[in-house]
Amino acid sequence: MRLRNVLIAVSDMEKSIKFYRDLFGLQVILDQGGNVILSEGLVLQDAGIWKDFLKKDLIPKNNMAELYFEEKDLEAFVKRLEEPDFDIEYVNKWMEHSWGQKVVRFYDPDGNLIEVGTPMN
Repeated sequence: MRLRNVLIAVSDMEKSIKFYRDLFGLQVILDQGGNVILSEGLVLQDAGIWKDFLKKDLIPKNNMAELYFEEKDLEAFVKRLEEPDFDIEYVNKWMEHSWGQKVVRFYDPDGNLIEVGTPMN
């Protein structure tokens, strides 16, 4: 068995596609309307469809999971986050762990937690 995808719920599909394309370079692999598969295995699911499917309320910023990306030039990436194209809500703008890894944490437009860190290898 292997993990194939990670699905997150989004309220505005076009806004989310643009966010992940412009900030992370992810590309649309398959667009099924309310369900869009991006490169790197990220799936965007229309929040209304997801809520109807689950029959439960969705809770943005629940901090129960995060999408983790690695970036060698974290300083340049953090500068991109400050561009007017992105309205970023930070969890922490920049920190360095005791083991030397530098990270930034923030929410996507729907409150899904994202961490971008320097590579660990």
